[in-house]
Amino acid sequence: MLKIHGVTRSRASRIIWLCHELDLPFEQVPVVQSYRLADPLDEGAPLNTLSPGFLRLSPAGAVPVMEDDGLVLSESMACTLHLARKAGPPLGPADAAELALMEQWSFYAATAIEPDALTILFLHGRGQAQSGEDAGLVAEAGERLVRPMRVLDEHLGRHGHLVSDRFTVADLNVAEVVRYAQGYGALMGQFPAVEEWLAAAQARPAFQKMWQARLAEPE
Repeated sequence: MLKIHGVTRSRASRIIWLCHELDLPFEQVPVVQSYRLADPLDEGAPLNTLSPGFLRLSPAGAVPVMEDDGLVLSESMACTLHLARKAGPPLGPADAAELALMEQWSFYAATAIEPDALTILFLHGRGQAQSGEDAGLVAEAGERLVRPMRVLDEHLGRHGHLVSDRFTVADLNVAEVVRYAQGYGALMGQFPAVEEWLAAAQARPAFQKMWQARLAEPE
């Protein structure tokens, strides 16, 4: 059986969402990010990204890690693209051209959107009081995101989905990145096609199943 190492409150959420879309059974090993623990090396600490057993599996000390029939794979988008490629349409590619486009959009999100979206998530999206400095950093991140988000908005406004005429792993990967910034109305309100597309993606039963499991985990 497929094994996913990582709590759902991590980028493992992308793999778990996809598994639900594909009706693919999996075993989840709830490895916690070490930065969330006061003393991750304490004897009584839960399994985490600095635990020796996990580091033997993932020398980088990062979740998620996926085991699939002898293949040990890290990097969440590599994992989702691998599973979607194995499964084929509708979530996966029908041919090499579709695979290339799914990779293109996934990597675009990871490089052009995710860093600044994470800044917004950590400094704004969690509802914590913001210092003046934090508010400035959020505003700067939002400004940098206008250009890549406009690219996404214009494409979605014309096509509705990122690849072909259906929901695919590309939509899933990019939606999970854009989610980090979706609580920042000053940014998202500029891009109605992105907001509509994201709402539709998050209304899917497979996303809702993943999200309920995520909410059930400790913060």
